[in-house]
Amino acid sequence: MRLAELYKVGERLDMGTVHFSAEDIIRFATKFDPQVFHLDEESAKASLLGGLCTSGWHTCAGWMQRNVAFFRSEAKRLIAEGKTPPKMGPSPGFRNLAWPKPVYAGDTVTYFLTPISTRAMASRPGWHMNTGLAEGLNQHGELVLRFESNVIEFE
Repeated sequence: MRLAELYKVGERLDMGTVHFSAEDIIRFATKFDPQVFHLDEESAKASLLGGLCTSGWHTCAGWMQRNVAFFRSEAKRLIAEGKTPPKMGPSPGFRNLAWPKPVYAGDTVTYFLTPISTRAMASRPGWHMNTGLAEGLNQHGELVLRFESNVIEFE
């Protein structure tokens, strides 16, 4: 099966949620983004962001975690139905990455993927480029992450 046969352009897929605790934020930031507003609650209060918040890269890692889990679950479902799941990956990149609002300690983000286009790759017969709109919304419905993601699909 092809992704385009499973999910229509414009169909918003709910990939699940991630809760961002203070401990998780600090643990990630210590390793990957050691800025004060990601590391220390008191210092973060005095920062431009006004409180301990996750790194944008941590927010993206949450999206990737949910994306992989979603498509693994979908593959299992399709196999159980006697269908062959699409073969996907790798991603040649993304564009228009934005973190419109911070994700604070205690926030829960729900991640979505909306297919926006698919096209055959002229240079690779049987391969397709799929583009989707990736989004994350916090528990108040506010957009906290948005980017366009590309993934190669092959036979």
